[in-house]
Amino acid sequence: MTEDQPINSTEESFELYEHHNIVVDPGQSPVRIDKFLFGKIINVSRNKVQQAAKAGNILVNNVAVKANYKVKPNDNISVVMTYPPRDVEIYAEDIPIDIVHEDDDIIVINKQAGLVVHPGHANYTGTLLNGLKYYFEKTNQLDIENGFGYLVHRIDKDTTGLLLITKNELAQSKLAKQFFDHSVSRAYEALVWGDVENDNGTIEGHIGRSLKDRRVMTVFPDGEYGKEAISHYNVKKRFGYVTLVECRLETGRTHQIRAHFKHIGHPLFNDERYGGDSILKGTTFTKYKQFVQNCFKIIPRQSLHARSLGFVHPTTGEELNFESELPADMKEVLDKWQGYVINRELES
Repeated sequence: MTEDQPINSTEESFELYEHHNIVVDPGQSPVRIDKFLFGKIINVSRNKVQQAAKAGNILVNNVAVKANYKVKPNDNISVVMTYPPRDVEIYAEDIPIDIVHEDDDIIVINKQAGLVVHPGHANYTGTLLNGLKYYFEKTNQLDIENGFGYLVHRIDKDTTGLLLITKNELAQSKLAKQFFDHSVSRAYEALVWGDVENDNGTIEGHIGRSLKDRRVMTVFPDGEYGKEAISHYNVKKRFGYVTLVECRLETGRTHQIRAHFKHIGHPLFNDERYGGDSILKGTTFTKYKQFVQNCFKIIPRQSLHARSLGFVHPTTGEELNFESELPADMKEVLDKWQGYVINRELES
């Protein structure tokens, strides 16, 4: 079992692509690279290898090669390949989907809170992929290879915002390489507990499963476990007891923002999994406690929104950028905190 397998049935927590690095033996005889990799990588088809080559995801000595390239002794081969889809039947379900952009190769969704992205244990229905299959059938898009689209990245069940899906495996492979190379631009907005000390900063620390609770991710600052994770942030608004921050990710680890801000002592507001569902900052007055509890009721989830997404179109090469407004529950909570700050200043 690896650290990137699912940690919870309702969280989008598995890896969508894998990286292989192979150094060819000094005595290797010339052979086509698709045949060579088919024999080296477990559970991969030759067609899958050829798709990776077509997407430019097979590099030999840092240069992309075609499937018919003949490997040579001591070649350094790097491969980024999408994982095979899980063996789960996807049934069409009429689920509301907010489509931001759609063309022949990709579809960008503005995901609502509470929607699981893909089926998994205890969540075989009611997911975004079930809704996409219904949508593709309804719009007569029957040429989509698997019927429901291909995930390139994911966001948690209770996180809102922009999500990119492709309509074919080649587009998925090309975009997976962009995510792997950290060339995709992503910005999130999060309401976190406490008055964040600096106006901007970077949080670094490997992220892996907690050794005490496998349901959560933990930061390992010394890198002894987990995978490298880097989050940049800047403060957008201060409310004294909570802070609105913008986060830009270099890496895309499971629960990265949630785990990183927990690590620096600023869990996301009402993030039950990472301790943000308690009153962590503020006064002991009953009026204040009631105010926070009312905010929790307005946004009964972690206060996190995937606001922007930028990438290069896998077919046209065009640079695309998308923005998503804050959802109504986050807006309402921010307005309430703004009102609280104003009233506190008037009373002082």
